[in-house]
Amino acid sequence: MSKGIGDRFQEETKYARGKMSGRGLDWSRMPEPFKTYPGAPRIVLPAATTEGGAGLWEVLRHRRSVREFGRQTISRAELSQLLWAAQGVTAKMDGYALRTAPSAGALYPVETYLSVHAVEDIPQGLYHYEVRGHALEQIQVGDFRTAVAQAALEQEMVYYAGVVFIWTAIFQRSKWKYDQRAFRYVYLDAGHIAQNVALAAVALGLGSCQIAALYDDEMNGLLGVDGRTESTIYMTVVGRPEG
Repeated sequence: MSKGIGDRFQEETKYARGKMSGRGLDWSRMPEPFKTYPGAPRIVLPAATTEGGAGLWEVLRHRRSVREFGRQTISRAELSQLLWAAQGVTAKMDGYALRTAPSAGALYPVETYLSVHAVEDIPQGLYHYEVRGHALEQIQVGDFRTAVAQAALEQEMVYYAGVVFIWTAIFQRSKWKYDQRAFRYVYLDAGHIAQNVALAAVALGLGSCQIAALYDDEMNGLLGVDGRTESTIYMTVVGRPEG
C-alpha cells in the first residue's frame, strides 16, 4: 500500500543522528518577524492584567470545549486578555520579542486574525492583531458571521460566537532556519497559542472550542492571504456559554 502524504510528511521531516544538514543561516535573508497593515484603522486595546486571577490548576480542571453560546457580548477588556494570552509580548531579549506562547527558535510564524461578532465597542468585522502595539488593525468592517461559519464547514457555533480567532502561518519565518522540519514546528506553535486562549477563556468565565476543520482557501480568501506563503491553519471560537 502506498503511503499517503501525511505518512510521507512524518517520515521525510524526521531528524536522524549523523544526517543533519548542518547548513548555515543567511541572516540577511531572515524574514520580517512582524506583520502589519500600514494605513489600516487601529484600535488600541487596554493593557492586559497580568496579576491575580484564577489559579492555574483550577483553570486546567475546568477547561472543556464549549459549542453553544448565549447572545451576551464580550468586553473589549476581555478580548485584550485573550489576545495577550495568545501572543502577548512578555520580554525582549537578544533582539527577540518573547511572547506568552513558545515558538521554535523564537521565530513566531503564526499570525492572529479575528472575526469580531459581538464585542463591546468594537465594530463587527475582520481584524489583524498587531503584536508590538497590542492593537487591532481593521481589515474589513461588516458582518462576517455567515461567511466565516461557512468556511468552517458550516459549524453553527462559529456564527454564534462572540469572536473567532483565525490563525495563519507565514511559513518562511520558520523555513528560513529549519527547512522542511519547520512545518512540524508551525503546527506545534499554533497548538501552544490555542491552548493559551482556551485557558484564558476559562479564567474569564468564557467558553471556547478549537477548530481545525475548515475550507482552507475559503478562509484564506476572506483574510486576503495567498494560501501558499501565508495560509490559515487553525481557529478558535470564544463566547459566553449558554445558560
